[in-house]
Amino acid sequence: MIVFVHCSFVIVHYFLSIRLRLALWYSAILAVVISLFGIVVWGVLVFSLTNQMDDRLNQTAEQVVRVSSVTPISDLSILTIPQLDIFQADGLYIQVLDTSGRIRGASQNINRLEQPLDPDLIGASEKTIRSVIVNRARVRVLTAPLVSTGGKLLGYLQVGALLRDVDQATNLLVLTLVSVGVLSVVLSAISIALTTRRALRPIETITEAALQITRADDLSRRIPFKGTSNDEVGRLTSAFNNTLERLERLFNAQRRFLADISHELRTPLTAVRGNVDLLRRMKTPDKASLDAIQSEVDRMSRLVGDLLMLAQAESGNLPILKAELELDTLLLEVYRESTVLAESKVTVTLGEEDQARVIGDRDKLKQVILNLVGNAIKYTPHGGTVTLGLACLNGWARVTVSDTGVGIPAEDLPRVFDRFYRVDKSRTRTTSDVGGAGLGLSIAKWIAQAHGGRLEVSSQIGKGSCFSLWLPLKM
Repeated sequence: MIVFVHCSFVIVHYFLSIRLRLALWYSAILAVVISLFGIVVWGVLVFSLTNQMDDRLNQTAEQVVRVSSVTPISDLSILTIPQLDIFQADGLYIQVLDTSGRIRGASQNINRLEQPLDPDLIGASEKTIRSVIVNRARVRVLTAPLVSTGGKLLGYLQVGALLRDVDQATNLLVLTLVSVGVLSVVLSAISIALTTRRALRPIETITEAALQITRADDLSRRIPFKGTSNDEVGRLTSAFNNTLERLERLFNAQRRFLADISHELRTPLTAVRGNVDLLRRMKTPDKASLDAIQSEVDRMSRLVGDLLMLAQAESGNLPILKAELELDTLLLEVYRESTVLAESKVTVTLGEEDQARVIGDRDKLKQVILNLVGNAIKYTPHGGTVTLGLACLNGWARVTVSDTGVGIPAEDLPRVFDRFYRVDKSRTRTTSDVGGAGLGLSIAKWIAQAHGGRLEVSSQIGKGSCFSLWLPLKM
């Protein structure tokens, strides 16, 4: 039986659609509920009718004893048939038996019965009621001992009634319950099938749209939905469309990434190959060519190193050392290095500087600030100013690097932290500037987030930009 149930569950779960499974499970549950309800109703009805019949039997037995004056008798023969016939109008059968079970009196409607209604209870010491089979008919029989005033057993009184009416009522009830139950289960199965078909239609639309997107390789498509966005299907559609939008952005970012990395690697490789060809033709080492090769190799090394760092960061394998450090001391170190880096191109100044202690990786935080200062110097014209600052605000340390450069257009601000994204069209660089690969800000943003902080930027065209590194203070 257990194996059959398990096999049935497997077949229903794996080979039928959700709509049919819901219809089957709902119908099965409804059938069980109706069956339990029917059993309870049937039991209550049988119990009620049987109790009513038992009350009639008890009342009749008491009347027989009272009319026959059982108490003063010394012999059972005084319970004559005329005295018993007055009770047969109720459809009851009455017998008076001696102590050995021989019939001493009976109502006329069972004169032809030559044995007790319930012979098995001859000898019982207490009044007993039970159902027996008499001539292939179900009869409810009460058996009561007849005792004299002295306590002597004189015989037995048996009063019976056919259970035909009870059986007819219960059979009719069973037939009604079965008919109504089967009809209810069938109608509910049809109703739930139609309802689930309508409810699951948006899911079929989602499936079809997903298949079309897969076949067409078009992530720009979205799933149409006209219902409310508050129900389960609406939230599923919204989540699926959001997933498609994110996948589209990631796919486009990957495509841009491949194009940018190809471009970034092709440029130094072309320079290296050109210089190698020149050295071959000259057949003698040339310092300028060797320096150019070395510069391009260093550039590719930095690019590969940055890509490796980002890959490790995204996979969670880039270690971040957490130790207490004084952020103002770190900022002074960056300031001294920045003055050397700026040479005579721009002026690096130190603005507001509060004392701040944070928990973090000293080397990586220094890398972030140096990257911000390097970008500020790179994109600030000659004679401009780059200012470093540190302030404590509401439990946060804010490191700012501001410049007086040309600024960043508003439409480019949300993307300045993307990989390989450079606003070269508005942030002009000198011809001597080698330029980076556009990974520095992406790495800086990740390091800030790994420390529980964030990196923000504000800018105005023609007035300059300000990058802010926010880090939680050590409390």
